[in-house]
Amino acid sequence: MKLNEFRQLGLSEKSLLEIDKKGFEEPTEIQKKTIPLLLSSTVDVIGQAQTGTGKTAAFGLPIIEMIKEHSKSVQALILVPTRELAIQVSEEINSFKGGKKIQILPIYGGQSMIDQIRRLEKGVDIVVGTPGRVADHLKRKTLSLDKISIAVLDEADEMLNMGFIDEVESILAFTNPDKRMLLFSATMPVHIMNIAKKYMHEYEFIAIKKDAISENLTDQIYFEVSPSDKFESLCRIIDIEDEFYGLVFCRTKVAVDELANRLADRGYNAEGIHGDFSQHQRELTLAKFKKKRTNILVATDVAARGIDISNLSHVINFSLPQDPEAYIHRIGRTGRAGKKGVAITFISPSERRKLSEIVKLTKSTINKKLIPSVDDIINAKKLKLAAELKTIIELGNHDNYVGPAMQLLQGNDPVEVIAALLQYSFQDELDRNNYHEIKTVVTENKEHIRLFVSMGKKDGLTAKKLVHMIQNESQVKAGRINEVTVKDTFSFFSVPTDEADVIIDAFKKQRRKNIPMIHKANKEKEKERVKPRKKKKSA
Repeated sequence: MKLNEFRQLGLSEKSLLEIDKKGFEEPTEIQKKTIPLLLSSTVDVIGQAQTGTGKTAAFGLPIIEMIKEHSKSVQALILVPTRELAIQVSEEINSFKGGKKIQILPIYGGQSMIDQIRRLEKGVDIVVGTPGRVADHLKRKTLSLDKISIAVLDEADEMLNMGFIDEVESILAFTNPDKRMLLFSATMPVHIMNIAKKYMHEYEFIAIKKDAISENLTDQIYFEVSPSDKFESLCRIIDIEDEFYGLVFCRTKVAVDELANRLADRGYNAEGIHGDFSQHQRELTLAKFKKKRTNILVATDVAARGIDISNLSHVINFSLPQDPEAYIHRIGRTGRAGKKGVAITFISPSERRKLSEIVKLTKSTINKKLIPSVDDIINAKKLKLAAELKTIIELGNHDNYVGPAMQLLQGNDPVEVIAALLQYSFQDELDRNNYHEIKTVVTENKEHIRLFVSMGKKDGLTAKKLVHMIQNESQVKAGRINEVTVKDTFSFFSVPTDEADVIIDAFKKQRRKNIPMIHKANKEKEKERVKPRKKKKSA
């Protein structure tokens, strides 16, 4: 067992055995700092760490070690913002308990209240719940928290964003005042810190720097394709991988349904999930995905909240997210628990600027790559096929086929027989004529030229009108016209070098009064022109 680092944190041999079963090799930063503190002291803890840093194990392992067996009351409460996270945290902690006789129960809205009450009556040691449902049980007096020794607020800032903070405070008022309290949050807004000061005793503050989280384990890539080629491009990305297991993000519910259906029609194990799903549907879909009965889950950002699976190979932005924060949240779902992951973003040529903004604001490195060619895909499939056939041969479970095989080989070349069988079974997959071509998008790495326009605001010109005018007169597409600046009596814009002469020539041919002169801008003159004029001093 490569568990020396975990052993040094003070964990018991029983816990180490369960950690080894889960395949953990070394603790994350939050685990290194939190676990010894919880096991060797009595202070409360505030942990500032992003999703995917191993927070659940950081507090779950010590809780398993600290609580007692055969207790007749709830010993630990873990509050989380979403029902999905309640299930996930409950399952994760349950996986650490080994043979220890303790009961862990997730409680959340959308699940039968009667069933939850029955479970609570039988005796539960750890409750993992959403604020709304926990508050309901407290009002009904079907849950008692006056004897808990530990309370955890997980993803506290998310609970604040979702409007649960008042409920959280009301729940804490029902808890044992001598309890130990742990608070974990990606950010620390004032309201969160006020809760800490109000309900915590002496506490230690642990902050995990962003560069210490799993972002460096995520290879960030983008592909520039036309909108009509995005689906085919996605299929190629899935096909080129040995074992694809990933989340695919779309912006709308309609797009999720459409993409999931197209993938299923193409033969992939894909399902969609979005806000119109009932809780029962959500649970079934997520359970299938977690058990890898489906390996592709298409989701909206809202529907994906609480989906936290550590072994995803890919996160794919089929649609570019609305803002940089959403991008970080999406890609943070892969490259976890010490495993490498890939985050892929598809953009159309018109979305280059938006991607540049995301890169700038997130300080990410997103590398551009080319979509795998048809030959790349076919070669990858041939290698997979060869590996699968080798495995079947080694297993030897094909006695029923030996007789027909001998008949086929009689009087025939063995190579010809195998080739014919491959053609018969895999013709569709290995025939390049069955693949759609993906158009090459012209890259914009060309040098841009700044052009000067002899019209401005005083002539009734706006940026929109200028772009429209250029497009009409020169047939240069609006997406090629950038950095438009409209001043009082003149304007500037930038275009790729090869478009500049086209525009200049088109405007030279025009002799109408309302059509301005356009020529290449002189950088020094441009600076001089846009320099603000000094106000004259009054006498």
